[in-house]
Amino acid sequence: MLAEIEQTLNTLERLRGQVGGIIQSTPLAGLNWRPELPQGADPVSSLAVLGVHTAGSEHFWIAELIGARPQTRVRDEEFAFVAGSADEVLDRLAKVAAQTREILSAVDAEKLASSIAYDDHLHLVRWILHHVISHYGLHIGHMQLTYQLWNQGMASTAPPWIPAK
Repeated sequence: MLAEIEQTLNTLERLRGQVGGIIQSTPLAGLNWRPELPQGADPVSSLAVLGVHTAGSEHFWIAELIGARPQTRVRDEEFAFVAGSADEVLDRLAKVAAQTREILSAVDAEKLASSIAYDDHLHLVRWILHHVISHYGLHIGHMQLTYQLWNQGMASTAPPWIPAK
């Protein structure tokens, strides 16, 4: 396996673990909670929505584009998701992890340097991998703030982004 792919897989595993840690440490009421906003404000996603959305995005970019798997992602359904349990979200993260490992393990130097056409653009495979990583980072930040708002200002302990006192 290429060292760059191995590093990408390790980074994705760590980021998925952060998403999973927040999901696992939050009671069901918190998973589906959305802050109340003034009328006309842009919608805000719940922790559960952000968990399934990050998994769905990873699936799309890596399985459907890099792996040329059938298109199964329905993005709008991710934003309408309501969790019945944390396991529903954690299962999606676990499935996409296995799928990503399988697909990226087969990527060679030629594939890594190639481009994939999507949405009238050519996307370098390396750009796709960086995009998936940065997308996780963006939504982990959203999840941390959403958790803190739901928990009356107290941060989650998973992942520990606030230094211990």
